[in-house]
Amino acid sequence: MNTLEIRNALIVTQNNSREVIKGNIYAEGNTISYIGPETHEATDIIDGTNKLVMPGLINTHCHVAMSHLRGKLDDMPLSRFLELTFKLDSERTEKGIYNSALLGIYEMIDAGVTSFVDLYYSEDVIARAAKDVGMRAFLSWVTLDQDKTTQKGDTTSNAEHFIGSFQKDELITPSVGVQGVYVASDEVYLKAKELAERKDTIIHGHLSETREEVYNFMDEHNGERPTEHLDSIGFLNPRFLAAHGVWNTLREVKLMGKNKCRISWNPVSNAKLGVGGIAPVSEYRQNGVLVTVGSDSSGSNNNQELFQSMKFGSIWVKNERWDPALTTAQEILDMGTVNGAEALNRPDLGSIETGKKADFAILDLRTPRLMLTNSENAVSNIIYSADSSCVSDVVINGKVVKRDRKIIGYESKNFRDEVFV
Repeated sequence: MNTLEIRNALIVTQNNSREVIKGNIYAEGNTISYIGPETHEATDIIDGTNKLVMPGLINTHCHVAMSHLRGKLDDMPLSRFLELTFKLDSERTEKGIYNSALLGIYEMIDAGVTSFVDLYYSEDVIARAAKDVGMRAFLSWVTLDQDKTTQKGDTTSNAEHFIGSFQKDELITPSVGVQGVYVASDEVYLKAKELAERKDTIIHGHLSETREEVYNFMDEHNGERPTEHLDSIGFLNPRFLAAHGVWNTLREVKLMGKNKCRISWNPVSNAKLGVGGIAPVSEYRQNGVLVTVGSDSSGSNNNQELFQSMKFGSIWVKNERWDPALTTAQEILDMGTVNGAEALNRPDLGSIETGKKADFAILDLRTPRLMLTNSENAVSNIIYSADSSCVSDVVINGKVVKRDRKIIGYESKNFRDEVFV
């Protein structure tokens, strides 16, 4: 069995007590078996001196196979953005999807992300990219109305086939997704719910991202808002991880809380697309809606870095509400780690504790922006100071996938010569 020990590190555990300690982490196979002062014989040893070890970040919403759109959809209205996105998506090849997903996965690893939630079609191709790299992936095959998709065959049947193909995989967790109320009928939503219940998966989908989306829906449904409507048809449920939720009213927030739904907050993407509002994060938290953090696609965000999303989201909501104490660094770090694990029904992820999966991001405390980090300010410095440049090593499922600032396998891939469409 492969064993790994990280020695003499500052450890941000994210355990129930949110302890920050100095010591060693020992993992046997893919599982943490010891945290403390003792050392062990190990097949792989990482010197944690002047390093900070934290749980790997969990990105709860992205479209990783859209990395090829970086810089191609900037500075335009959302309606035009979506029009171009749908057009470009319809022209894609399997090789292009694979290469773009591979590039996005490498980018996330570089920035300390060890798990991601994806919403797309061709998730089987994305699963292959994730497995080739050794990335933990939660992949939601998108469903929508047949007259609004380029998928061949019934979208729900496609999702079910995908789930069946990967349901027992160690790194790939399949599920069903729904694109959004603007292209998915009630029938699609209810079929997705039935499939998720039968196969015991989450449901991932867009919800109330823009005011235009909400108002268009209201015009077509006698003034009923999207979240109200999804509640009225019996769709809202604890399996639902909704991306965005920017334009939910307090009534809708309470409906989501009542049904124990979860939210993936994507602040950088929302702001860059000019959605004209900020997600009611405080209200979600006050009403029992679990809040997590996502990057969205490289078409709307331009990168997959969760450090940026966490910092920007935190300062944006503080400024919006005129209250710098409204969200704390610890609460934001929770959104990027333990909350993400809870939203995915994975109690074995999100914190550094014995018995949990060995998924770590290791930050170099010798970088100027983290030089004075210690146990007292570690969490604040992760949220307000760190970025991907601080990440020296990454471990996923007990295996090192980034070592000494080099992503394993990345340098052997010549992406400039690859097909991305």
